[in-house]
Amino acid sequence: MIDFLILYKLELGASLTAFLTIYGFWRSMIPDNPLSNRLKNLHERRGELIEEQVSQKRKEPRLKPGIGFVRQVVDRLKLMSSNHAKDLQNKLAQAGYRSRDAMQIFLFLKAALPIIFGGLFAFIAYGVLGGKIGGSLQLLLCVGGVFLGYYAPGLFVKNMKQRREKEIQKGLPDALDLLVICAQAGLSLDAALGRVADEMALSYPELADELSLTAVELGFLSKRSDALHHLSARVDLSQMRSLVSTLVQTEKYGTPLSQSLRVLASEYRDERMMKAEEKAARLPAILTLPMIVFILPPLFIVLLGPGILNAIDSFRTMN
Repeated sequence: MIDFLILYKLELGASLTAFLTIYGFWRSMIPDNPLSNRLKNLHERRGELIEEQVSQKRKEPRLKPGIGFVRQVVDRLKLMSSNHAKDLQNKLAQAGYRSRDAMQIFLFLKAALPIIFGGLFAFIAYGVLGGKIGGSLQLLLCVGGVFLGYYAPGLFVKNMKQRREKEIQKGLPDALDLLVICAQAGLSLDAALGRVADEMALSYPELADELSLTAVELGFLSKRSDALHHLSARVDLSQMRSLVSTLVQTEKYGTPLSQSLRVLASEYRDERMMKAEEKAARLPAILTLPMIVFILPPLFIVLLGPGILNAIDSFRTMN
């Protein structure tokens, strides 16, 4: 009986081993379906992008107590219902501030800074400089403080927008080269944008932020063209508008993405080189004034100084 059980177990193990060997050989002979694997990878990548976006929102620090006061002031003054609110929101988004709180803070500063700066300049004019300057100059200082407080937030946002657009413009040719590589590798548009955003996060964080947000919107929005138009609205650059129009055409008509992006990348790289050459051509004209002021006078002193001193000594000896 024991010999029979042992023989039965050996036959069962041998049968199971033979079945697994035949099944593994059969699976190795069947080619994998690249389309199903690609769809699976795209679905996983989209889930990762959504999870990253949600986790970033969860990791945002809690609002400070002052934000509540700012909201109350803005709501009571009804500053959010103004006609310029939509335009202001676009400008803040172009400067990198997309949250609703950023818009409320901007409107609060727009209303509060004229009072603060006006009071500060009034204290300086009538308190610190009281009696030292005339009344008209004191009034002019107060009015200047009010105007400075009113235009200061707008100037700050404008400078931040220009700085951000300059950084995005620098990294756009490199981003297009990476997009060409991703398109040739077979990645979809949203997966390619997410990959490029990850690669450029350290070198050009502003551009990587915009591309990652566009990749997430491509997965969320019903119309993919809306996500691309949002990108051109957030980045007010002619190069970005050309890129968006090219991507919209490829999505609509099915034209080759890699070829169109390669042409755009070559154009943007040539444009960047032309700007560098233009700056180099302006360099001699820029250096003319410092050369006249700081280089030529010491040169004249070194060359003509000894002769002038010798002439002075000869005149003294003659006398």
